[in-house]
Amino acid sequence: MPKWLTFLMTMAAAQGLVSLGIVLLMRGGVVSFGQGMVFALGGYAAGLAYSRLGFTDALGLTLLGGVAATLLAAPFAPMLARYRGIFFAMLTLALSMVTYGLLMKIELLGGSDGFNIGRPTLFGQKLPDARVGYVMYVLTIVMAGVMALLSRVYFDSTRGLLTLAVRENELRVEYLGGSVRQAMTINFILAAFAGGMGGALVVMSLGHIDPNFSYWTTSGEFVFVAILAGWQSVLAVFVASTVLEVVRSFSSSYFPNTWQLVLGLFLLFVIRFLPRGIGSLWIRENQR
Repeated sequence: MPKWLTFLMTMAAAQGLVSLGIVLLMRGGVVSFGQGMVFALGGYAAGLAYSRLGFTDALGLTLLGGVAATLLAAPFAPMLARYRGIFFAMLTLALSMVTYGLLMKIELLGGSDGFNIGRPTLFGQKLPDARVGYVMYVLTIVMAGVMALLSRVYFDSTRGLLTLAVRENELRVEYLGGSVRQAMTINFILAAFAGGMGGALVVMSLGHIDPNFSYWTTSGEFVFVAILAGWQSVLAVFVASTVLEVVRSFSSSYFPNTWQLVLGLFLLFVIRFLPRGIGSLWIRENQR
């Protein structure tokens, strides 16, 4: 593939991981408008480990981003598990914007400009200039594939099916002995891990991190992908993320001043003709 397409696919797969977390929450009946928070936390964790600690392994930085985002987001999970609907969405958005404000003010993290990171290594080997983009592409696809498979296993597990039941009737779930709050807490933590991994992969591909990773428009793009994909299929999340990147790339090239309008019209088209998302093209109505 040409380098521009390799980079586009890398970004689509990495950002698809963040949207996968939103889909996980959507299966429980809530939508997070604050995934930019865990996206930024994972990215900053990877960037700081590289620039301050000298830890440069790409695979390790990816996992570190996921773990760091999980640890920082976990204390908020029990509180958020109590809310539904617009309250959950606004609380997650508020957390994301608070993170954005803090990142803008902390000079140690580069303030509003952020900071750059160098080229990562892989298993102790330096990546050559001509192959670094391809290696990051392969790593991102592999990590996204592993997370997609694990997500599919989780969706089909008892805990995953309990999440669907929570969306339909929380009271009946409690009567049957399930814990709604516990299920939603676990889902939020898992979504944070996926989002942190996505943030670390994007930072290593871009070589730069700044507070806009946590801005509300970034979170909106992840929700955009989740709506395009629907909650039925894991594969649809990455297909929708790729479609978004392609539409944004070409519309910004050919319609530089109105590319947001093109994206909006595209979303309206999908909602009108595929109200259940892209995944409904191959998931039958009687399936989960």
